Amino acid sequence: MKFKNAISLTFFLLCSQIIFAQSDTTTPKNWHTLDLQANGYFGVSLDKAYQLVKNKKSTPVIVAVIDSGIDTAQVDLKNILWVNPKEKPGNGIDDDKNGYIDDVHGWNFLGARNGTPIINEASEEIRTYPIMQQKFATTANQKSNPKEFKNYTKLKALRDTTINRATKELENLKPFANGLLASSYFIYRDLKLDTAKGFTLADIETATVTNDTTQSAKAFWVNVLSRDANGNSQAVLKEINEYLEKLERDINPDLNIRKRIMDDDWQKNKNKYYGNNLLKASNASHGTGVSGLIAANRNNSYGIQGIADNVKIMMLRAVPDGDEYDKDIANAIIYAVNNGAKIINMSFGKKISPQKKWVDAAFKYAAQKNVLLVQAAGNEGQSLDSVVKYPNDTFIDGSASDAPNVINVGASAAKNDEHLAADFSNYSKTEVDVFAPGEKVTSINLDKEFLTASGTSFASPITAGIAALLLSYYPDLSAIQLKQIILKSAIKMPSLMVIKPGTTTDKVLFSDLSKTGGVVNAYEALKMAEETQK
Repeated sequence: MKFKNAISLTFFLLCSQIIFAQSDTTTPKNWHTLDLQANGYFGVSLDKAYQLVKNKKSTPVIVAVIDSGIDTAQVDLKNILWVNPKEKPGNGIDDDKNGYIDDVHGWNFLGARNGTPIINEASEEIRTYPIMQQKFATTANQKSNPKEFKNYTKLKALRDTTINRATKELENLKPFANGLLASSYFIYRDLKLDTAKGFTLADIETATVTNDTTQSAKAFWVNVLSRDANGNSQAVLKEINEYLEKLERDINPDLNIRKRIMDDDWQKNKNKYYGNNLLKASNASHGTGVSGLIAANRNNSYGIQGIADNVKIMMLRAVPDGDEYDKDIANAIIYAVNNGAKIINMSFGKKISPQKKWVDAAFKYAAQKNVLLVQAAGNEGQSLDSVVKYPNDTFIDGSASDAPNVINVGASAAKNDEHLAADFSNYSKTEVDVFAPGEKVTSINLDKEFLTASGTSFASPITAGIAALLLSYYPDLSAIQLKQIILKSAIKMPSLMVIKPGTTTDKVLFSDLSKTGGVVNAYEALKMAEETQK
């Protein structure tokens, strides 16, 4: 997107043709649960899976979700939240003596004891650079630590790239955001719409207007909202403004926010008992949607049906708007393991990991305790053979490069065609294990019934949900067996040529984009699990 200042509304309309593609409004909201042969959508065959186990009893499985938080009052979630059996809610006492006071449904590692949350953070390279810059300010330190100094030069290059990109995107996007706001004014004025509610595609698509400016505004917004027929103008404006704020944070970061709010040093990990028990924050939409895909109530008429039907969601709030801290991720994993979670979903990631050893130790601890970790591969449309994403299971001490209890998940689309690999998904024949539905997937939202979004962030919980489904009906399966079954049972497409993610025309074999070359499937996984029990 390369816009100039003082762009006219008409030019915005022309530019939007490039930015916003028309969405397929015929794709059902639940496509990720459907069956390729029966329904024509490359979902996970969930109805067939439940037919397979309809006469079997299941046992509850605790799934920890390390994310941005959760709406604990969400209709589809409130009855499937994990409840700490040894904690008495609201008494201000650490009843179970685990170090966390009133941790009824999980814990918030991004907040002060008084309840003040941390919402926004800069990218990790922005946070880490000033510390390393100070360390290598002298030639003596550069010479005495040549290996570390080399890493510092790489960090500086990454930091400079992040700032330069953020600066350019701000320059380009601010006029676009202003155009969105300005054009919405004319729509509200001439169509007599409620500014408090915003407007949808249905509100404006067939509306008749005679004013030339309003006609341009309408055409512009029709094109924008066609990305998602259920989208809302206010949600669009909120999304772009939040992104602009994120870019601003990388250019002008508040490097003392954590110390000021939490009185916590993110470079030291002696104290694990910081934070509070407030799991709902203004940025909890992501964690709510992720949790819904895993286990939203399957027995009501609201929202969606989660993948697994006998799950308790434990929320660990550790992911801000911006990059997560290694310290919080490590402690969240340890908390989950110590409090009974058998599966942990991790829909986040970043470019560097200054305290990777802490996260590696937590990964190993999960393995020792027979806990499966499911993580998103990332949304940069890149090969993880050439770029590194954190966290990962290539441990810095050399003890492992492919942990048997970790599944790394790419995102697939609804149709079995050249677009099966989502264009944004990261991929790798050596680093990504499997693909799962992740393009235009519908879950639930913060205070709302539906959220339709794309990302490996959604592919990961769909996979974690399948793991929970397996474990609830076959509770003797180990974390290693869960991984093996999910990978081996994936639906393979050995000869299908797809457009390589991150490109528009390059074709590759879908089978070359992950270790398995397949898409997860609940039905096939349950069949295979049954075989292992014979």
